Amino acid sequence: MAEFSYNKNLVKIPAREVDAGSGIKGRTNPTLTYMSNELVPGSNIYIELGWIWEVPDPNPHILAHSHEDYNEVVLHIGADPQNPEYLGAEIEFEVDGEKLVVDKTSALYVPKGVEHGPVTWKKVTRPHIQMAIVLGAGSIKQANPAGYVKSQ
Repeated sequence: MAEFSYNKNLVKIPAREVDAGSGIKGRTNPTLTYMSNELVPGSNIYIELGWIWEVPDPNPHILAHSHEDYNEVVLHIGADPQNPEYLGAEIEFEVDGEKLVVDKTSALYVPKGVEHGPVTWKKVTRPHIQMAIVLGAGSIKQANPAGYVKSQ
């Protein structure tokens, strides 16, 4: 049996490849890519995240888009260890024409082909994380995170 090491699957330094445009204030930009086939060959999953510490400017900067070939999970994660469900923000997130209000730590499953966005921050009272996990996509071009890169 071949010897195996998980060390090659551990990403300690993220890629900085999803840029929502120069000059966005109040959030990590470019975001931090922690999983892709480029970082871990054969992983076939795309995970990127960013910290938001104030209402981003411009707002919204994540516009309506869809992922035609891949399902996505979008997480908004609060940063209060004493109250992990407290997001510290109010976010309006449109999915398939329905407006959702996110004000707690949450996860949203978006099936492939479903339009989602814009994402608009209504208020931010505490830093939090926004994370996108695109299942089956191994590259930025396949994942098309937040609609920043057109799929080919």
